[in-house]
Order: sequence, then C-alpha cells, then structure tokens
Amino acid sequence: MAYTYILECNDSTFYIGWTTDLENRVKVHNEGKGARYTRGRRPVKLLYWESHDNRSEAQKREAALRRLNRREKEELINKFTKKLINIQE
Repeated sequence: MAYTYILECNDSTFYIGWTTDLENRVKVHNEGKGARYTRGRRPVKLLYWESHDNRSEAQKREAALRRLNRREKEELINKFTKKLINIQE
C-alpha cells in the first residue's frame, strides 16, 4: 500500500508527496528530516491523503496533484474533509 498526501505548511503553502507509511512520514516532516521544502516551514499539518495499491500509482497521482492550481487543491481538500466528517458522524 502507498499513499499520496497533501500537507499544509506553517506559511499556508501546500506540499504534496507520496509514502508507504503516512503517519511516520508526517512525523519525519515535522522533525525537520523530511523534504527540504518543509524543513523551514514547520509545523506541517496533514490535510488530505489517498491510498493506492502500489508505489507507481501513488507517484503518478502525486504528479497529477502537483499540476493542480491552488484553488483546485483547496476544493479537493474541502471535499475530503467533508467526507471524513460524514464518516465520523
């Protein structure tokens, strides 16, 4: 299993990545050991994730998410958040 994810950095920018261990990857970003982009923008907050069957699918989706503009990313995050809230109710 692999994951594609979107983080919100402390400066309100988004970072998009992929991993096989989502919880650990967010922890690594917040420890300053993750991507160079997030090191100076901590703390980061996980806003969105998708699961994939394999690394290749996750990497392809990461590339697609990076091509979205900010408004499109925000819409995706908002739909995801609403879906999570509905699941929890």
